[in-house]
Order: sequence, then structure tokens, then C-alpha cells
Amino acid sequence: MLCYPYLISLSNAGAIKDGTIHDPKSKLKIKVFDLLRSKFKPKKGEVRYFVTSGDETLAFETKGYNKQRKMLILKMISWYCIYLGLLEAQIHSSWPL
Repeated sequence: MLCYPYLISLSNAGAIKDGTIHDPKSKLKIKVFDLLRSKFKPKKGEVRYFVTSGDETLAFETKGYNKQRKMLILKMISWYCIYLGLLEAQIHSSWPL
């Protein structure tokens, strides 16, 4: 039996790359933005990371960041990348050039 530690909610369009990752234990939420299909405007006070894999570029931003550990954020992002099949994903702390 597979264990999924996080939950994913999708937008009305149902695009998996524009969802939100939820950690039921810490209540942390991370919004995912497919930068080829959606606009991303960083919000003050939130933590963000970027992922590149091939021609994919995704932005991840916390929702309601409350000093959760950055390691938890990175674990959630890496889990989501594996879920999407982006096995060679690279996580960046700033916008990749």
C-alpha cells in the first residue's frame, strides 16, 4: 500500500501543475504555478522556490507561511515533483536564469 503524506487540491481547470499541496500535519499549504501557463506574482511574507526539469519551469509559494521549517517545504516540493514524474527536477531558491 502506497502512503501519500500530502494532499493535492486542483483549480477549477483541473490542471495538475496549478494545484495546491497540503500538509495535514503542519497545515502548511504550497501553491504551484506552471510558469508557461499561468502568471506568478510573488506575495510578501511567503517563501518561494522554483523548479526546472527539461522544458518545465514551476514556481512554488507558501500560503499562510508561519515560520514552518524550510526542510518541510523542500520535502513537499520534491514529493510533488516525483508525483508529476519530474525525476530530474532541480529546486532553486531564486528565479533560474
